[in-house]
Amino acid sequence: MKFTKKEFAKYMDHSALKPFFGESDVIRMAGEAKEWNFAALSVNPVHIKLATSLLKGTEIHVNPCIAFPFGAISSEWKAWEAEKCITNGATEIDMVANLGAIKESKWDVVQKDIEAVIKVSQNVGVKVIIETAYLTDEMKRKAAIAVADAGAAFVKTSTGYAPAGATVHDIMLLHQTVGDRIKVKAAGGIRHFEDAVAMIKAGASRIASSSSIQIMREGGFG
Repeated sequence: MKFTKKEFAKYMDHSALKPFFGESDVIRMAGEAKEWNFAALSVNPVHIKLATSLLKGTEIHVNPCIAFPFGAISSEWKAWEAEKCITNGATEIDMVANLGAIKESKWDVVQKDIEAVIKVSQNVGVKVIIETAYLTDEMKRKAAIAVADAGAAFVKTSTGYAPAGATVHDIMLLHQTVGDRIKVKAAGGIRHFEDAVAMIKAGASRIASSSSIQIMREGGFG
């Protein structure tokens, strides 16, 4: 696969989600996102207003991650958190699904949890993290179907805080499961250009990484 710099940058969600990141880190990474024209800057909700102000006038999405990293809050709280993030400028939402319900195969609970967030998100695309490292292939398939049936924009592999992140196998499995219904986002442990390209070839439409610049440079884009 061949890409221009602009094309490849639009696969990248530049991740500023480390638990110890402060305002100076967000300011730095927003500048990087603008310099490289990435698809999105992913931030913790506390930094939404700052990220929105820094990226105003650009096409770069402000992308908070809610219920992060465990998904272990009620659907009502997830919806409230998403709504507040959108009010403060979020243009995309990543959410962590109810991972316990996924493990217990409570698919109605999983779907309703996602629907609660989508309901308040209006035209803001919602990407749903199912944390593939904890799941069997059959659970991954059923979780992806629940995400698609709920009306999300993406199913996403990982938070980056599980024992393992995205794999080519999982991206292929998710892409084959959801087809053209929704998109697939690869996240977790993607640090090199060749790994990102492998994910794209397998069916990923977005790549989440805190190593976005390294990936771009390894691809010969700067």
